[in-house]
Amino acid sequence: MMKLLYPDIFVESLLDVSLEELRNKKIKGFILDLDNTITLWNSNDISIHVDDWFKLVKEGGFKACILSNNGEKRILTVAQRLDIPYIHRAAKPNPRSFLRAVDLMGIKPEETAVIGDQVFTDVLGGNRAGLYTILVVPLDNREFIGTKISRMMEALIMHKIKALKLQSKSE
Repeated sequence: MMKLLYPDIFVESLLDVSLEELRNKKIKGFILDLDNTITLWNSNDISIHVDDWFKLVKEGGFKACILSNNGEKRILTVAQRLDIPYIHRAAKPNPRSFLRAVDLMGIKPEETAVIGDQVFTDVLGGNRAGLYTILVVPLDNREFIGTKISRMMEALIMHKIKALKLQSKSE
């Protein structure tokens, strides 16, 4: 069970995701969380850096889809601006919603990476669906109260993840 909580990789931000490295792993598409991964929590603003990253994704021939537990109204503006599909009220970490996103992009599960800031939704759901998982540091400390509660439990897992990251760098 604990293995399901560990991402394949852990990076500081979406901008640190190496598209070339993932291309070498045969990744063709990304399922992305919205709040604190693409945008600040409860915001529709996209930084110029994130906007540029998405341009690189498209220029590189990758596909992308937003997968969020938020309502449609909250996601629509961002998805339209980035010109990518989305799934709202995804019930993450339910693996079915992740596999729906894979189908929506028209790629295979083994060609898909999940990028998100939460262990108990993004990483757990992606791992349960058999996808490559990438955990990012949240963009901000502001977030939904339920997320703040799960962050307390995440702290124990994050300690282990950071230790593993440091260990792999030293090898």
